Amino acid sequence: MNTSINFPNLGIHLSNVGKSISIGGFEIAYYGMIIACGMILGLCIAMWVAKKTNQNPDQYFDVALYAIPIALIGARAYYVIFSWDQYKDNLIHILYFREGGLAIFGGVIAAVITFYVYVKIKKQNFWLMADTACVGLVLGQIIGRWGNFFNREAFGGYANGLFAMQLPLNAVRSSDVTQEMMEHLQTIDGVQYIQVHPTFLYESIWNIGVLLLLLLFTKHKKFNGEIFLLYLAGYGIGRFWIEGLRTDQLLLPGIKLPVSQVLSAVVAIVSIAVILIQRKRCTAKKTV
Repeated sequence: MNTSINFPNLGIHLSNVGKSISIGGFEIAYYGMIIACGMILGLCIAMWVAKKTNQNPDQYFDVALYAIPIALIGARAYYVIFSWDQYKDNLIHILYFREGGLAIFGGVIAAVITFYVYVKIKKQNFWLMADTACVGLVLGQIIGRWGNFFNREAFGGYANGLFAMQLPLNAVRSSDVTQEMMEHLQTIDGVQYIQVHPTFLYESIWNIGVLLLLLLFTKHKKFNGEIFLLYLAGYGIGRFWIEGLRTDQLLLPGIKLPVSQVLSAVVAIVSIAVILIQRKRCTAKKTV
């Protein structure tokens, strides 16, 4: 299999982008390494924010011990549920995390539920801690998305813009290749390439903006939970747009709508509505 990845309109040509490294004869996937790095750095920034806001950073380390593994299970479960045809005849592949197939939304949902249960058991303020934890969560997403780059997955349809990415046809899943891509197939040095939207890159860049917004807005929040809701709104808006470009969408059974796009819209709308209502209430209390 050809291992090159090109960004022709940027003049970037990577001739050898592997999927793993071998240590002592054991293959370690870049996908898993990048996900792990994202989680570790996300935890570090959450603990840093906790210290800056006079909270106990150790609480975030403790909850991460539970939330991280459960988030991985949730991310896998979400992907498998909405890709059941891919696994129903070979259930053992559900356990093959190294092959990819983690849905970030599933991970976020599982992490938030675990976080909520932990905080309630410890009798802490869920909304205050959620404001801090979401900063680490979005940093983890920024980094984790690059696992899709090495796996040649989570890309969009045909594109010829500045960031257009070329992938060898034989390096991607055939189910992710559209007719339009085939119509614009390019052969370079005997290798057939599809040219696509690098949606993993779009989402990573978008989330950098979300992270900066959260950090800058922290000093201006009017109620506990506002930063967390702002994260949900910001991420939801970006994911709604980006999900519409992708060719590997997970679809809702029956109605065949992209489940992550529908969920993104609902999450963004509800979060924005709650922020507006709560800020109005806070303003009203000050004027009484």
